[in-house]
Amino acid sequence: MANQNPEPGGSLWRRKLSPAERATLAAQPERELEARLTDLLAQLPDAPVPSNFTARALAALEREDAAAARFPAQGWRWIWRALLPRFAVTAAIVLFVALGFQRHEAGVQRAELARSLAMVANAQTVPSVEALNNFDAIQRMGQSARADTDLLADLQ
Repeated sequence: MANQNPEPGGSLWRRKLSPAERATLAAQPERELEARLTDLLAQLPDAPVPSNFTARALAALEREDAAAARFPAQGWRWIWRALLPRFAVTAAIVLFVALGFQRHEAGVQRAELARSLAMVANAQTVPSVEALNNFDAIQRMGQSARADTDLLADLQ
């Protein structure tokens, strides 16, 4: 028996279908539509082709082969053209992240310094008023004793 289930890309366009095969297409509307489309396309006239079509097609293939042979020589230039902008963008992003991190760390250090200074300022006691009244006498107590030359001159 002939092909009972023609495939959409199979025998529909390769050959003319038998009446039995056409009958099986009635149950499958999408395949019947494809068979009708194939029949209509078969009725179209062939497109005119220039007389040098084969020569032009072969020349185009040779140009593609020559371009493929040159690709390794031009490959490095292409790679640099493609990778250099990506590298520059990546470097800029890394730079901005590093600068942001550095500024963040500097802010953290300033906050820690301010906390330390506040602790030191609160830890020291303020001298009493009596100690400030006798400040000159207390300051002179720490100095070494020296002879009063005027008094010694008067005594002689």
